[in-house]
This record gives sequence, C-alpha cells and structure tokens, in this order.
Amino acid sequence: MKQRIALLSDVHGNSTALSAVVDDLKKQDVDECWFLGDLVMPGPGTNELFDLLGNINTAIYIKGNWDDCFLEVIKSNSTIDLNDESDIYIGILGQYVYENLSTANRDKIKKFETCATRVINNLKINISHNLPDKNYGSALIPVAETSNFNELFINSSFDIAVYGHVHHQLLRYSSQGQLVINPGTIGEPFFAHSKLNNDRRAQYAILEIDETGLADVDFRKVAYNLDQEVSLANHVRLPYTELYSEMIYDGRVYTHNQEILKKVNQKNNYLNTLRAFLDSFSEE
Repeated sequence: MKQRIALLSDVHGNSTALSAVVDDLKKQDVDECWFLGDLVMPGPGTNELFDLLGNINTAIYIKGNWDDCFLEVIKSNSTIDLNDESDIYIGILGQYVYENLSTANRDKIKKFETCATRVINNLKINISHNLPDKNYGSALIPVAETSNFNELFINSSFDIAVYGHVHHQLLRYSSQGQLVINPGTIGEPFFAHSKLNNDRRAQYAILEIDETGLADVDFRKVAYNLDQEVSLANHVRLPYTELYSEMIYDGRVYTHNQEILKKVNQKNNYLNTLRAFLDSFSEE
C-alpha cells in the first residue's frame, strides 16, 4: 500500500511559515507527518505550533538541540553560563517560551524522542534531528565527508535515514548506498551563496513509498508572508526582535556573535532579568 509521509523540521518558533507549510501539505494527500526537531526559539511561536502539528497527523516528534536548550533553561540545576552572551541569549528566549507555553506543551517537549525508527513497506528508516545520539554539532553539514553520514545508520539493516538540523534540503548516500534525506528548514532558511539566500521560502519534503520501494522524494518550498512574521514578533514583544527580523529577511544568525549579543544584552539588562528567572527555579 502506498504511503506518503511529510518530513518537517526546524520551525524555530516561526508559526507563520509553519502555517503556510501546513496549508500546502493538506493539498498533497499526505498520510502522516514526522517532525524532526527544533520547534521553538528564536521565533515568537509557542502553543500554536503544537496546534498546527497536531492537526496534520504528526506521528513522530523528535527533540532538536534548540528544544533541549529550552529544557536546559527551565531546569532547577540549569547549566546556563551567565558569563556567556550566547547563553544569555538562549536563556532569555527560553524564558519567553516558558512564560507563553502551556504546561501541557512543556511536558510534550520533554517527551520528544531523541531518535526513532519505522518500517514502511519493508524499508527500514532511521529518524533523528542530527546524529542518532547527538542532536547538535556540524558533523552532517551538506559538504561533510561521507563517513560522517554513515553514522546515521545504526546498522546495515537500515535503508534510509532522515534528519534535520542543518537547514538545507539534501539527498545523498552512505558508503553502503543507503539513502540520506534532509527536508530542509521551515523557519530559518539560509545559504552561504548569496543568490540562493534570496529564497526565503519555507522548506519541507514528502516521501512516497509504495510496494516496490521509494517511489518519490518531493522537496517542496512554500512562500509565506515575512512581514507578518516580523509583525507578530514585534506585537508579542519577542526578545531580540531586531535580530530575529534580520534572520527572517536575510538569513543572518547571531546565536554565537558575542559582540552583537553583548550590546543587545546590556541595552536591555538581560543579564539581571535572566539571573532572576533562573533563581526562581533554583528556589523551587
């Protein structure tokens, strides 16, 4: 029996982009969806992200590194380093999500899987955010060595691996000829090549698997209203809205830019704000 599966990844709080993707995939006769991680931060989306995914038969939820970052912020023994501008950035965004996300949805993030496997019409598929045992790092960037991609396959019985994290649509093979697929990013597209970076559309993919095998891989791009997403960020007073706006329009990411983050953190007194927030958890 033919099955069509939508692969969704790296929303990063961009509810406008996710809504556009959901509208598109509802027209594609999809049987179920797999979410490959990084649902929240740095964008303004919170509970509505869960509502959107819940309305399209999302059967798998994988935990991305940004989802883990959020959970780290709200731990009573958080390892957030208040001397690191990037950690302050993560912490303030995590505070925003915590204050706007329902308890039920916080609990859902905690239950996201690190890795999953499925067998569809005799094809065995591994599903992860990055490596099966490591949802962060640069091991699987599109230009990485093939040996790195071999690590997506727990053993030789697997036929296909799907992953997210690197924000690029990708199809390539392991050393043993196993198929590797990345659906790209819904909320944060970026390209090193300037002309390609002009394309700000949301990305996802659809697998079609029939009785014979993998019949089709459809890499899709969906236009959405960038201005609407930035307006939403301003309306809800999202922290670091100016930086988020640059990411939406130009693909610029400041997560590890200590100089820029220090200026924003000092201007908004984010260090003291975050310290008070973290202290509230340590006192519980």
